[in-house]
Amino acid sequence: MTLRSQLLRMTALALIPFAAHAGDIQFKGIPYASDDAAKRQVIAAESVTIDGTDYPIAYHVLARSGDRIGTGTFAALTGRDGKVVTSADGSEHISADADFTSLIPKGGKLYSVTHFESRPGAMYVSELAQDADGHLTAVSTKPVDFSAFGGLWVPCAGSVTPWETHLGGEEYPADARALEAAASLDDIDDYDFPMARYEGLDPSAMTLDEFRAAYNPYRYGYPTEIAISDEGDATASKHFSMGRVAVELANVMPDGKTAYISDDGTNVGLFRFVADTAGDLSAGTLYAAKWVQTSAEGAGAADLDWVDLGHADDASIQAAIEKGTKFSDIFETAEFNAGGTCPEGFLSSNAEGAAECLKVKPGMEAVASRLETRRFASMMGATTEFRKMEGSTYNPDKHVLYLSMSEVSNGMESGAKDNKYDRGGRNDIQLSKNSCGAVYELGLDDSFAATTMKGLVAGKPLTDEQTAAAADPSCDPTHNMCGAAAEVNTCDIDGIANPDNITYLPGYGTLVIGEDTGSGHQNDAIWAMNVGTGELTRIFSTPYGSETTSPYWYPDINGHGYLMAVVQHPYGESDEDKLADAADARAYVGYIGPFPPLAQAGN
Repeated sequence: MTLRSQLLRMTALALIPFAAHAGDIQFKGIPYASDDAAKRQVIAAESVTIDGTDYPIAYHVLARSGDRIGTGTFAALTGRDGKVVTSADGSEHISADADFTSLIPKGGKLYSVTHFESRPGAMYVSELAQDADGHLTAVSTKPVDFSAFGGLWVPCAGSVTPWETHLGGEEYPADARALEAAASLDDIDDYDFPMARYEGLDPSAMTLDEFRAAYNPYRYGYPTEIAISDEGDATASKHFSMGRVAVELANVMPDGKTAYISDDGTNVGLFRFVADTAGDLSAGTLYAAKWVQTSAEGAGAADLDWVDLGHADDASIQAAIEKGTKFSDIFETAEFNAGGTCPEGFLSSNAEGAAECLKVKPGMEAVASRLETRRFASMMGATTEFRKMEGSTYNPDKHVLYLSMSEVSNGMESGAKDNKYDRGGRNDIQLSKNSCGAVYELGLDDSFAATTMKGLVAGKPLTDEQTAAAADPSCDPTHNMCGAAAEVNTCDIDGIANPDNITYLPGYGTLVIGEDTGSGHQNDAIWAMNVGTGELTRIFSTPYGSETTSPYWYPDINGHGYLMAVVQHPYGESDEDKLADAADARAYVGYIGPFPPLAQAGN
């Protein structure tokens, strides 16, 4: 079957009104990690009941940071010359920031692609062996070459396209306006400096001119695609036509053309890209969502309108980048009037918390829409008030998209910090703060355009009174929220905290929710949620200071199912003082399973 016929078939299937899921899956839950021993472990559900039959499952580690696999060193960060870059202490930099890991069958073999959320970033392609029982073992690994694009920047979450390529993204691109205006390195966010290592510079000894020559901020902040050949070789692409934001992930719908791009940070937007051709993301039209609020209850609800940001293609935008386009080539700037409005001819923008008056220079509209996507979207009237937008996943049973918001705060709040986050914007989102976050459900039309957005499940912040009551010696320990547990968690441990990456099990009505939480839960977890009843089951727990990344469901790879699960930077985000052995700080890349093959029940 050709790619075109496959995509047409998937499109037809996607537009069928699916019945409610017919299968049943129940994980054997795990308890909250309530003591020091449990807080140092990776713990996963040991069994799952599928349509009445019990199956043993476990967490299996494919690799950890620094492992030697074949002739490659997994997680080593490399420069343009292919050599491993060094850390400040002179040691080779092995990243603990493993993130999205895909499974890609190709040419009769199975491969995984793993992101490392670093500067410079890295991706590793690993060949996997699969035994008769479905257990996977890494047999070789090698880095993906991004030298055609000036390297890879902070790759975060990702997805697998309908045509079985790995789709990633680059998070937190630098502020090109600030970089251009800087009079010294002190005027630049030092978060950007480690990227200079890709071009062989020492960040501790470089000059401003050297940094500018090595680092073009407009090269970074795009969806990335990795195609694997039958021989296991990887070809990388950056899709400049899809826009430059803090890409958490890009997620292609079953039509092979529509992709949702989530944007992480403060005062960010939601974007939808429609490719010209199914299976080809190199050209298309970009849209930004406008939240038209219909309810302030809970996590809120809204109708969604879409602002057309225009058409572009990868080649044209990359050419503009490589000829040295700067912020000042794209925009004129002005100060706000005393009344908070922009001078005549200028439009207001509130993107990433910066209120600005901007005017696009003649003929630069397409470039503005792709190199300064969030600023341009705000100018055009889209909503750039979302906070910590994270992962997404499609539910074909209901034809809806789920989208995580790690926090409902800042620009999403009504009047937050004296309206600091609404200046220059339109204050479209007016909700009550929820520092524990929420997952939203987006209703889709027949063309996969989202028309509505409403809260599906939210975390439950603990009040000061609840925390005090839980710390009382007479506290009822039934809910594991007494004593020390109460002191280190600000969100109810029986609910989600700061949802991050998510995945859906088609036919089984189950949404899997991973956490990226600091004070919400001391130990991050992955949950299985029954979308019909709302019941949550904890199925995975990670060590101190970790983030759960890459929950992603594969219902059938050669007769076995897998739920990917990665443990990023153990002891690295909090509780650093509890690290006793440096080896424990290495990331874990692995999967929960194997499961029996799960087709879409009832379809």
